[in-house]
Amino acid sequence: MKPKRTASEITGMGAAVPEKVLTNFELAKMVDTSDEWIRSRTGIRERRIAEDNETTSEYGHRAARVALDQAGLSPKDLDLIIVGTVTPDMCFPSTACFIQEKLGAVNAAAFDVNAACAGFIYSLSLADGMIAAGQYKNILILGAELLSRITNWQDRSTCILFGDGAGAAVLQPSQGDRGIVKTYIRSDGRLNHLLKMPGGGTIFPPGQEAHNGECFIQMEGREVFRHAVNCMGEAATKIIEENGFTGDEISLVIPHQANIRIIEAVAKRLDVPNERVYINVDRFGNTSSASIPIALHEAQQRGLINRNDLVLLVGFGGGFTWGSALIRF
Repeated sequence: MKPKRTASEITGMGAAVPEKVLTNFELAKMVDTSDEWIRSRTGIRERRIAEDNETTSEYGHRAARVALDQAGLSPKDLDLIIVGTVTPDMCFPSTACFIQEKLGAVNAAAFDVNAACAGFIYSLSLADGMIAAGQYKNILILGAELLSRITNWQDRSTCILFGDGAGAAVLQPSQGDRGIVKTYIRSDGRLNHLLKMPGGGTIFPPGQEAHNGECFIQMEGREVFRHAVNCMGEAATKIIEENGFTGDEISLVIPHQANIRIIEAVAKRLDVPNERVYINVDRFGNTSSASIPIALHEAQQRGLINRNDLVLLVGFGGGFTWGSALIRF
């Protein structure tokens, strides 16, 4: 007889964002744009920007503390920390190790996942599988980004989009019928040229990349938009249908907060009304791997997630990477 899979559930959530707000009106003083132009194309009104002396791990640490408190755990209870990020404190050690140090989580293993904006869903999928295998019991997963550090503030096509912040979740073995129903992750490396930050690796090593602006986000906006809609739509419909649900049974959709037009297109494909789609891109912009956990924490704090609700997470990022998760709360 096949042994029963150990389900995992989210027992704590947290988020942390900078106090500094950068509005569209302030951006219009930096580049040739306007509040109306940005809002009509992206839905973004403002974004949060970290101070120069702050780090990705600091925001991850703050979000983690909130999640641990909600879960009723101490840092020493953790046995694994996974951080989705493309803006690490350093190339190495991992940002997860820096967060481990700040927490004092001396009993945990720690590593980063680079899946761009799908980083939190990739981390969730890994953590769920490790709990199912009986390898770990108390796992902290995070999406943490300071995208302002790799944004070209003279490039109107990208600087209007991005912001900073972190979100966290604690996963433990489920004690009942709640938990992660299923996760789904995919990638297509053939499209890596459409969304990238070339500098800092072996192609453009440190010291060379700055000469050609290779240390900033580079994006082919139209192509990214098209693939994001298709891939997020595919990930969302596939996980719903293959697990025997319909769009009507989804209580809340929490998509990656990249662009209001992408979010609306995915919701339309799912035939889910706007009131069941959580949106905060207007206030935070695109925070990459942090966007889904920040939104998840906010939705919980606002009382939008109740017991037995079926929640769908779906994201898409550079790589290309994409994925989805169904969670019964």
